[in-house]
Amino acid sequence: MKETVQTPNEPQRLRALEHANSIRLARAELKRRIADGETSAADVILECPEAVRKWTVAELLMSQRRWGSTRCRKFLERNGVSEIKPIGSLTERQRRLLAEQLSTRPTPAQLREAEQAEQNEQADPRSLAIC
Repeated sequence: MKETVQTPNEPQRLRALEHANSIRLARAELKRRIADGETSAADVILECPEAVRKWTVAELLMSQRRWGSTRCRKFLERNGVSEIKPIGSLTERQRRLLAEQLSTRPTPAQLREAEQAEQNEQADPRSLAIC
């Protein structure tokens, strides 16, 4: 049976693994909140929390509902931003530009509310106007 010898770098390696895991968990939680409409991608771009500094802009945009690689690519091309640009390295002008354009689009929560209101309107026969 072999015994493993702990090297002096072992605690540093473990700390690095713990840090990487906490970043992954924070990003996963943020992706869920964006997909559910609780947080907008525009807010994330403007606030730029520590967990997303090295995240690419494309990864953030594609965490939104109904955003695939094509829509993301076209949006970023229109705004002159590379898909692989880390969020933390965006300039202030780029942040404001992207956030402004993302804010003008309805969030998934707003879309769901509009769909729900439309369904309620169709379901209620009293809401129809008599002409």
